[in-house]
Amino acid sequence: MRLAFSIEDNNGLESTISHHFGRCPYFILVDVDGEEIGEVLVIDNPYFAQHQPGMVPGFIHNQNADVMISGGMGRRAIAFFQEYGIDIATGATGTVKAAIDNYLRGNLNTAEPCRESVKHARQHHHSHDEGDMSE
Repeated sequence: MRLAFSIEDNNGLESTISHHFGRCPYFILVDVDGEEIGEVLVIDNPYFAQHQPGMVPGFIHNQNADVMISGGMGRRAIAFFQEYGIDIATGATGTVKAAIDNYLRGNLNTAEPCRESVKHARQHHHSHDEGDMSE
């Protein structure tokens, strides 16, 4: 199984999990067989500076990831990952190593949109209710 993580720095398994997967500078791909950690690969986020909806999930899909783990993620990104058949876990904190342990123990198994995404969706919906179609 290949786990993908959004990370803030390039320190291998000691890298810090990023709060928002699309705005992280790096991803780390970790191959796991049972509880055995195999290949570990840190890659630059090619869309760190700018991306359109769906670009980052497509990139992660092309890396053959089975699971995307992050601190937070928006609703649209969750939907894109679901379309690709990639499982999502949010709420990860600390290091990649700690997040792997938490995931394998079943402590990271939900995908909840981050608060910023929920707040944006409410603002977007509210502006449409008032007839403002500028977004």
